[in-house]
Amino acid sequence: MKEQKKTGSPYTFEGKLPLKEAIPLGLQHVLAMFVGNLTPLIVICGACGIGAGSEFEDVYVGLLQNAMLIAGIVTLVQLFAIGPCGGKVPIIMGTSSGFIGVFQSVAGVMGKGLVTYGAIMVASIIGGLFEGVLGFCLKPLRRFFPPVVTGTVVLSIGLSLIGVGVQSFAGGSGAKDYGSLENLLVGLLVLVVIIVLKHATKGVLSSSAILFGIIVGYICCAVMAVFMPTTGVAADGSEFTKAWVLNWDKVAQADWISLPKLFPIGLKNYVFDLRAVAPVMIMFIVTAVETVGDISGVMEGGMGREATDKELSGGVICDGLGSSLAAVFGVLPNTSFSQNVGLVTMTKVVNRFALACGAVFLILCGLFPKLAAIISIMPQSVLGGAAVMMFSSIVVSGIQLVTKYKVTARNITILSVALGLGYGLGANTTALAGLPQWMQLIFGGSGIVPAALVAIVLNIVLPNDKEADTTK
Repeated sequence: MKEQKKTGSPYTFEGKLPLKEAIPLGLQHVLAMFVGNLTPLIVICGACGIGAGSEFEDVYVGLLQNAMLIAGIVTLVQLFAIGPCGGKVPIIMGTSSGFIGVFQSVAGVMGKGLVTYGAIMVASIIGGLFEGVLGFCLKPLRRFFPPVVTGTVVLSIGLSLIGVGVQSFAGGSGAKDYGSLENLLVGLLVLVVIIVLKHATKGVLSSSAILFGIIVGYICCAVMAVFMPTTGVAADGSEFTKAWVLNWDKVAQADWISLPKLFPIGLKNYVFDLRAVAPVMIMFIVTAVETVGDISGVMEGGMGREATDKELSGGVICDGLGSSLAAVFGVLPNTSFSQNVGLVTMTKVVNRFALACGAVFLILCGLFPKLAAIISIMPQSVLGGAAVMMFSSIVVSGIQLVTKYKVTARNITILSVALGLGYGLGANTTALAGLPQWMQLIFGGSGIVPAALVAIVLNIVLPNDKEADTTK
């Protein structure tokens, strides 16, 4: 029995796996979130005028490097905990996309430049500390987050991501060959390989199905480049490289090693500006709710039980303090990655050592840019083949949470109204055109925020059903 505990299992949180098993299991987590970890930073750097091709391109490259390093470090804290910071839950942390709308608005008001980006960083430091305080106070607030509320949040997260997965499946947003037969076939091949390996094999092949599916996708794209044209002609007559083509030049140009820097945009550019702080503080409250939903989803879907008060509190504290640390390195707020929640719920792989291997790989990517470049050239259609299945698994986890106890008329009302408004507004953001801009930014994003708020309010207002106890 002692030996079993020592060696562990992919499907138990504790215990050490052999490296030959742990590394591929951890690596598939990195592949699932790598692009999503960098995308928010790329967007906001562009909005602030410090992206690729700008006079601050060296700073921009350093920020991308730091984003990978910080994601790895904060993930390790979430897995193992330092005091109260960290929930000891199978969660992968990464750069949050939920702040994109708010940060773009800040850049629009303050203008482009390093000072604007610095104001965003200061707001993130303050907001992260605020979320950390919320984490310490989470236990008395737990009654506001019964399974029907957390399940609704998890459902809204999954539903909002499915569209993103399909978008990647077709080649990725902005691709000039979006929806082409080549992109669809690559995505379909990856999906089929994952399904076959998951259900027709055992051991490492089954538990690492996502990783091997993505590897097959890489190989397929490389072979296609030999036999098929790699460029196309757009409607305006311009030539473009197809989305499924692997850009090996990017790997060749990447440095072998590069050390991260504190305050990479310059300490003097870290300035306090209320125009940035106010909206960012509101978003950190929303992020805390989303993190509660992610942790609830991963514990229900991956470990078959509800998250404890300590796990939720530690997870939210890590989310907040991790975001503050990220800002010191010039990186946008970090949060639990829903993509990886979907991966855990699909594979049931919750082993901490395996996930830690993924976190270490992220740190190495931050130190050795060539490693990062190999992953960064992944075609969106390859990622999409895996994402469609992973994101759908999040929806299933939400359903499991909502139906954990007897489904009553009260719970149906909460779920239907919250999802109706949340998912509906997320899919039709123009419906909020008459509201102030700050309300549009908060409520008109993915739909997660309005769904969470409506679920919380209805849970407070509607009287409890006598026949069901959903507060256990």
